[in-house]
Amino acid sequence: MNFRIEAHDSKSKARAGEIETDHGTIKTPIFMPVGTVGSVKSVTQTDLYNRIKAPLILGNTYHLYLRPGTEVLKQAGGLHKFINWQGAMLTDSGGYQVFSLAHRRKITEEGAKFQSHIDGSRIMFTPEGVMDIQRAIGADIMMAFDECPPYPCDIRYATNSMHLTHRWLDRCITRFNETKPLYGYNQTLFPIVQGSVYPELRKQSAEYIANKNCDGNAIGGLSVGEPTEMMYEMTDMVCDILPKDKPRYLMGVGKPENILESIALGIDMFDCVMPTRNARHGYIFTSEGVINIKNEKWKTDFTALDPHITPEFSRAYVRHLITSSEQLGGMIASIQNLRFYLWLVEQAREKIIDGTFSIWKENMVKQITQRL
Repeated sequence: MNFRIEAHDSKSKARAGEIETDHGTIKTPIFMPVGTVGSVKSVTQTDLYNRIKAPLILGNTYHLYLRPGTEVLKQAGGLHKFINWQGAMLTDSGGYQVFSLAHRRKITEEGAKFQSHIDGSRIMFTPEGVMDIQRAIGADIMMAFDECPPYPCDIRYATNSMHLTHRWLDRCITRFNETKPLYGYNQTLFPIVQGSVYPELRKQSAEYIANKNCDGNAIGGLSVGEPTEMMYEMTDMVCDILPKDKPRYLMGVGKPENILESIALGIDMFDCVMPTRNARHGYIFTSEGVINIKNEKWKTDFTALDPHITPEFSRAYVRHLITSSEQLGGMIASIQNLRFYLWLVEQAREKIIDGTFSIWKENMVKQITQRL
């Protein structure tokens, strides 16, 4: 994987770049639609690639390990072939499940023991095992296995968790270097900065991760309930430490305004389930502001859902579909929301390159957060 920076914003840390993978070039900043089990909900791969124009999607190691399983994926030739995806792919290692399935797991030095949310069976995830699973999945970008600590947590817990993540990272790197890709194209490994909301821990973790000299780096353990300003503070600090010539990935973020503010802090990559999850409930992001399409006010509004993104469907029609529980409504809303997120980072990239990002960002944050 190669990364090059094309432009910097003069009034912030925002930058525009390109990540080259064996499955295509990714122009940054970039947002990754989340396809947890090999499917971005309510959206076909054709729409993802041609309409939403997503060059990179995300899959989840824990969920794909449970279903369809690594043996099926190996026989298929990897997840790309299994789901007929032509673009690049990143896999979350399952570290977030260590956080989100706290009631179903036990953490030890060896790894994390899970109780399957499907059938209750016991699963052991180790750093070595997670690397092997991601080799079998075949993602272009593999994530190191980490512990994502909850918020709030005391500094003792956060410290122990950070050091465990670092020890697991060392084991991930060793296993990654001992193994090879299975499907004839290259894979790369990103480590993850942890440390909760404690500046001294974030600094220590960022320095540790930076010294590993991997092709890219991620920031985890944020957007888990902490105040937004605290998330920005941690992100800003970590971006000052992580290598400037490597892509930076802020995991699980988030709202459109969070993405724009984080781009200004130096982040290049994002993912979040929000676009598709909100779409299914009729909460739609547009270039003009936010719409709750279930509201009565849209019942006879025959203007385009979004003139810049989805001009062919009216707000009245999409409201009709959503309130009638028609699957097409969720599909149209999901395409709209995902395309909006990709449109937003594409606009940010253009503004970074032409030197107007900071002024544009301030205006755009106000525009896209207003309720219509």
